[in-house]
This record gives sequence, structure tokens and C-alpha cells, in this order.
Amino acid sequence: MKVLIATLNAKYIHTSLAIRYLKAFCQKDFEVDIAEYTIKDPAMNIVSDLYQRRPDVLGFSCYIWNIEETIAIIKMIKKIMPELIIVLGGPEVSYDTDYWMKRLPEVDFIVMGEGEETFHHLLQVIEGDRKFHFVYGIAYRKGDEVIITPGRPKLDLNEIPSPHRFEEDVPTLANRVVYFETSRGCPFSCQFCLSSIEVGVRYFDMERTKADLLYLIDSGAKLIKFVDRTFNIKREYALEIFDFLIKNHRGCVFQFEITADIMRPEVLEFLSEHAPPGIFRFEIGVQSTNDLTNELVKRRQNFAKLTRTVTMVRDSHKIDQHLDLIAGLPEENYDSFRKTFNDVFALGPEELQLGFLKMLRGTGLRNDAEKYGYVYMDHAPYEILGNDVLPFSDIVRIKRVEDVLEKYWNAHRLDRTVLYLIKNEFPSAFDFFQQFGDYWEEQGWQKIGHQLEDLFTRLHSFLRCRDTASLEVVEGLMKLDYFMNHKYKPRKIWWNFTIDKAEQSRYLRWLAEHPEKVSPEFAELKLSEKELHKHAVIEVLPFDLELYLCTGEVRESDPSLLVVYYPPDASEMPAYYVTSITGREALKKKRKKELEKMELHDIQ
Repeated sequence: MKVLIATLNAKYIHTSLAIRYLKAFCQKDFEVDIAEYTIKDPAMNIVSDLYQRRPDVLGFSCYIWNIEETIAIIKMIKKIMPELIIVLGGPEVSYDTDYWMKRLPEVDFIVMGEGEETFHHLLQVIEGDRKFHFVYGIAYRKGDEVIITPGRPKLDLNEIPSPHRFEEDVPTLANRVVYFETSRGCPFSCQFCLSSIEVGVRYFDMERTKADLLYLIDSGAKLIKFVDRTFNIKREYALEIFDFLIKNHRGCVFQFEITADIMRPEVLEFLSEHAPPGIFRFEIGVQSTNDLTNELVKRRQNFAKLTRTVTMVRDSHKIDQHLDLIAGLPEENYDSFRKTFNDVFALGPEELQLGFLKMLRGTGLRNDAEKYGYVYMDHAPYEILGNDVLPFSDIVRIKRVEDVLEKYWNAHRLDRTVLYLIKNEFPSAFDFFQQFGDYWEEQGWQKIGHQLEDLFTRLHSFLRCRDTASLEVVEGLMKLDYFMNHKYKPRKIWWNFTIDKAEQSRYLRWLAEHPEKVSPEFAELKLSEKELHKHAVIEVLPFDLELYLCTGEVRESDPSLLVVYYPPDASEMPAYYVTSITGREALKKKRKKELEKMELHDIQ
């Protein structure tokens, strides 16, 4: 019997851990292959590939991001291969199973919950006596009746063979995300999360975990994401793995989901002292800072302790942090969510993900939807459309915040500019993203794509439209941000240079002759005038940039000469250097004759 286990990933770079577990567990007794596609692949292409593989049993791993696309595949493949046995599994079909069996007559079986042992047993029975009522944890058909058997006891995790040792995965490890788990289960009971349903936490053997990690690192993996719901729940276990990865990372990056308010100071101090910069990333689910909201969803969270953890991690400059928010939780209205957003943005995360509540099948919050007046999508991803305190009109506005947040903060295109605007020009971070998002919508830009340059010109348009007071200072920061977004010297800019070509040549000649007057670091580059012409850009900014970057003070009486150097092979990031310009005449567009009289020794 030929078995094929498939899934549709959200992106090509993603990999499915679930189907690899199933193959590892079943391959000792069955011929098992796996097939991965993406939700963007044309359905006909997927069906054609499945047809050519000629499986006897076809399994699909189902999630909210792929269920509707998977259904389309199932309906097509069953028409051309009616004898094919189709099995579904995964979190999306493990709840409301009777609904799925009735909605999808093409499906023969559904595996509910943890699937390795159940799927293996099901395959044995399919090939054997076909007494399906002896298989715990499945749904099947008996005539027109849907039969759901009792759930299966949890498996000893160490009985599951490693899903990370398939030779066919090795060639693509460096180009894809590897998902990895050291435990299953979650100790918390957040009512919007499926993890709250499983009681207790089980761990894989430590030595097995280390061996698998080392194998992946040695085989070329570049990014490993741990899928443990609360990686740091067991301090000693987490510390041991952190220490192991620090000693054996070899350039690989590791991402963890942590609960920040239970992170012990000694763990943070260990990481601050020993972790190399850049190899660890933390994903922290804050969701809401509203105490009533957290209480209603049974989410225990101490925001003061969470703040301490995030601040210590940020100040160590070792670990990037990705903080999550959920809009639409119970009793979180527009004003309350604005406060939540500002509370969390103030922590300075490298990335702030703004998501919207999804009423997942099986969760307590979905069961209580009527209590809070929720309306939501009938099909996956079940995103809310409103509730008693957050109407659809407010959700639409917050979505504009999300859109601009992704483009301007999480993409790190204009960090210096955005931080200045939030501090000096807007009441709060939320208000900046909201007002800009509203303007973006008014201009119809959500209907068209954008290039890097467009991000700058559109922000500039918004700032001019609202009569921004310190526009010249903002423009200076935008110029620096624009230059630093290129690996090579940019071919075009979105503004008119402050200095003409003749003046640029004089500056570049002076920079080549007197680099020590810029900085020791600039002098060490030993750049000739020709190299500067080819690999550097210069611009005059109407304020003391170096003073601002060091202290946050804006002194417009002291203009700066900004020098950005792009290494020829782009092996290193561009570097910028700043030196002051004395005399306001450097900023004024005087006649060429007057500019020629300017003494070069006035540049310090």
C-alpha cells in the first residue's frame, strides 16, 4: 500500500513538521512519501502531481491557512481517483469533526489530535481487517453514518522517531525554515488558543534533542524555529538548550516562543553574558495590556515583569524581539487597544505584529462568542468582524494601522524617521500609524504596489499635507534612512540634492585629502577621491545629525555634512559618517559665484 502525506504551506520557505513526524512513525511498516506545496500553487498543478504519484492513501495536514485550498484539491482528486482513500488530520479538523465529515463527503477518515500513533494504526487497519471502531482518535463513515471513536491516550514522545533525519531534506535546509519542538503542551489556559485544550507539558529526551539539533546545524540549517508554546516554562531545560546552542550554533539562528513575565533574571543575565549577537530571536505574545480583558480570557500576565524582561533583553543588544498583539479580545475597545499598542510599542521591539482575533474551532472563546456579541467569518481563518465593544468600522481603522506598521516599522525602512515623528510630531505611536494609515487609504495606495522609493515619497506627501512643523529635520532623517536602505550607491533619489555637482566634487576632494577631520574610522578607509566619487554619496542636512543621534537634541544652527560609503562588493553594510558645516551659507542656495568663495577650511 502506497501512502502519500501532503500539505500546503503558507510559503515555499516553510516546512511541515507534522508530515515528517507521520512519515518517521509509519515508514517502518509502510511505503510513505511526503509532498509539500504552497497555498499559492495552482490547484491543477497540485492535483496533477498527486495523480502522477498514484498513492493508495492520501493524507493532508490541515490548518486555518490551508484548509479551503486543501478542500479544493480534495474535491478534484477524488473525481479523477474515486478509489483513493483520503485522510485528513491537523488542528483545523480535530474539532467539530462531525461538521467536516458532513461537509466533505470526499473524505474517508479524519485523524483527531496527536496523529502519529493514530495514523499508523489506521493504516494497519485499512490494509488489514478494516475494523475501524478499534482505532482510537478517528472519524469514519459507516454507510451514511459518521462514527467518531474515543480519543487516544497521549503518546510517549520518545517513542516517536526523529522527523529531522530524511536525506532528501538536506539539500534545501539552508534555504528553508526548519521547525523544531522540544516539548508538547502548554501550562496556560488562554481561551483564544488551541494550546489551552491540552493539559500538561511533555518533553522530548534532552540528548535526543541535542543530537537532532546538531545534525540539522551540521547539515546546513540556517534558521530553526522552536514551536514549543512556552519554551521557557522549565528553566533548567531551557538554560541547557540555550547553552548548547551558544556553543554549537555555527551561524545558525534560533527563534523561540517565550512567556516573558516568567523569565527568570538569572536566565536573562546568562544570555546577556554568553549569547553571541544575532543567533537568538524571541517571540513574545503580549496580546493585551488590559487587565479585564486578560482576566476574561484566563490569561495570566504580569505586565511589569514582562516589561522588565523585554527591557533587559533589548538593552543587552544580543537578541531581537518580536512582540504580538491581538485586536478584538473581549472588552478591548478602540481606545483600550490604542493604549495596549502604545504600551507595547514603547518597549522598543524590533518587530510588533498586530493580529486580529480568530475564533478557532475548539477554543473556549469561540464557544462563548454569543456572550460578547462576536460576529466572525464562517470559514477559515474565522477572523472576527466585530463584537459588542469593537464594531467593524473600528476593525477597519485598526487594519490601516497594521498595514502601515508592517511597511514602515517591521520592515525597518525608516526607523530613525519614524521614532523622531512619534516623539516630536504625534501624540503617540498609534496615532502616527493611524493617521498615516487613514491618509494612505484616502490616496488609494492600498490598491497599488510600491517600490522602496514610494515608501519615502508617500510619507513625505503625508507630512507635507499635515503641515509638519519640523519638516526639514524629518527630511534630513529620511535622507539618511534612504541611503542606508541600499547595499550599493543608489542610482536615484527622491529629492533634489542640496549641493550641486561642482560643490560635491569640492567636498569629495576635501574628504579624500583630510579624512581624519571626519573621524578616525573614516580615515581608516583610506579612500581616494576617485573611490569616493564611485562609492560614496554626500548631502547637507540642516541640523547637527551627530548631536541628534547621540542625545536626541535638534540643533538647526549647526548643519551637517552626511557621508555614506558603500563597500564595492556589498559584503559589508554601508556606513555613514557625519561632520559639521560652519556657516549658514552652506545651506542657502546662493549663486554659484558665492559658493566658489566658500573656504574649504570652514568644513570641520
